[in-house]
Amino acid sequence: MQRIRLRYTKRGRLRFTSHRDFQRAFERALRRAEVPMAYSAGFTPHPKVSYANAAPTGTASEAEYLEIALTAPRDPAKLRALLDESLPDGLDIVDAVEARASGLADRLTASVWELRLDGVDPADAERAAAAFLAAGTVEVQRMTKNGLRTFDARAAVAGLETAPAPADRPLDGPCAILRLVVRHVTPAVRPDDVLSGLRAVADLAPPVPAAVTRLAQGLFDEESGTVTDPLAPDREAVTAAPPEGAGHAAATAPEGAGSA
Repeated sequence: MQRIRLRYTKRGRLRFTSHRDFQRAFERALRRAEVPMAYSAGFTPHPKVSYANAAPTGTASEAEYLEIALTAPRDPAKLRALLDESLPDGLDIVDAVEARASGLADRLTASVWELRLDGVDPADAERAAAAFLAAGTVEVQRMTKNGLRTFDARAAVAGLETAPAPADRPLDGPCAILRLVVRHVTPAVRPDDVLSGLRAVADLAPPVPAAVTRLAQGLFDEESGTVTDPLAPDREAVTAAPPEGAGHAAATAPEGAGSA
């Protein structure tokens, strides 16, 4: 059985696609691309697809991940192209590697988010970010399936800073861009929780809902404060592996074959 790990995006209007909607679209794409999927056992077999830490509905993402199991080997690059052609624009398969290292979910320990705050002056956003980072705790509330829950949004935030607005953005008013690095903890701290925290500590209240995009997710490097590519260990394992048959050839070469 071959396992392939994929990175996909949710862009434009497709950011409103729920995780369940994406699952249905992806399974249709697997059938269109004639991928030799492995299936679970039991009365209702389903394709062996493992989804990892999906972004909330309504947020865009450049870094969503999943893993599929195949019954026959396929070239990851060709498989990526076939699946990408079978999905609607906005749901794009942008990377594929063969699984060669430990579990993918274990490498997703933090996310980098971009928060676009239209109608907010960048200087106000910078002051609010500084106040948030200076706070020891920032308690926020969120309605969950078990009722209203209060938790600390500050502890999970490893970084928060302003970033330049896109050069191609229409100049129709102020716009602040925040870059946010959040560790994946329990309970999960989401970008909207951090926005609630900014409102609590600095009275920062954007006049329109923030446009939220996940830029990356992966293993958090404590020294550099960066989030690393979770598929890099698989690529490195493929590069480090000897060519197929090389070991067998060395073992069966006749004695003295390399002597002058």
